Amino acid sequence: MEVALLVLLVALAADWIFGEPEAIWSRLPHPVVLFGRAVSFFDKRFNDAARSENYRYKAGAVAISLLMLAAILAGLALHAILALLGPLGWLFEGFVVFALLAQKSLADHVGAVATGLRQDGLAGGRAAVAIIVGRNPASLDEAGISRAAIETLAENFSDGVVAPAFWYAVFGLPGMFAYKMINTADSMIGYHTERYEQFGKVAAQMDDLANWIPARISAFLIAAGALFWRGTDAAWRSLAVAFRDSGLHRSPNAGWPEAAMAGALNVALGGPRIYPGETVSQAHLNAGGRKHLGANDIEAALGLFRVACFCGMGAVALLVIVA
Repeated sequence: MEVALLVLLVALAADWIFGEPEAIWSRLPHPVVLFGRAVSFFDKRFNDAARSENYRYKAGAVAISLLMLAAILAGLALHAILALLGPLGWLFEGFVVFALLAQKSLADHVGAVATGLRQDGLAGGRAAVAIIVGRNPASLDEAGISRAAIETLAENFSDGVVAPAFWYAVFGLPGMFAYKMINTADSMIGYHTERYEQFGKVAAQMDDLANWIPARISAFLIAAGALFWRGTDAAWRSLAVAFRDSGLHRSPNAGWPEAAMAGALNVALGGPRIYPGETVSQAHLNAGGRKHLGANDIEAALGLFRVACFCGMGAVALLVIVA
């Protein structure tokens, strides 16, 4: 347990410093790419639009169950092989964990939105935000672009950083692989569309379950970051808004880090948004906060995100000491 936590701490630090090394992933397939190919295999072969909704629901349930089982077995096998190598094996395992975290890459992508707004106005902001969100960028003004970037930063702090770290800390590589498989499947087939409403339903439900604890941990880490970054008032407001407004989000989990971020920054997030083929009506999180947002607010959110990440590393370091 102590060694696993130490591996996690080193992996978090490495991800913070290096992010995704292009020199490696341009030559080797990223683990998430492999997970995506596995999901695509089942989608193409078993999500038959000509079959009944009941069949597609069952096919999707079997598919995500098999995918998660395969991920767990792969994690067990890889851990067993690396354990034979002693300290060198822990080093390789740390690299695998590092590859499945997304602190620096997330900050870089969100930071590019602020840069795009500053350098090229709405066109630059829309082009940059289109890379990280699913909503229609053409419908977004400066405030909408900024809200989308900040919401993505908060939600993916949970999905891309806290959740994989949490499941590795609890169950090692099998837990981390299973989580990333579920999360990848949800991002590919967990949609309320004619094609995926039934086939992706169980994957979406499993993703909600897998993110339940990490989303709430994320809110507390954001509040902790607000305490060090902006003081006690921001921290208490972050927690208060998280507990009050998280249920206003259509997701049972994303509302927690997004509401905590909104409270810490004292801005309004959420609200109506337009996706391709769908308009989503949603209440604002921290509706009394400032709604006219811009590049400065994205950069403020990034500052809070960085401190929250350090708080997460500090929590892992404390667990290493305690263990």
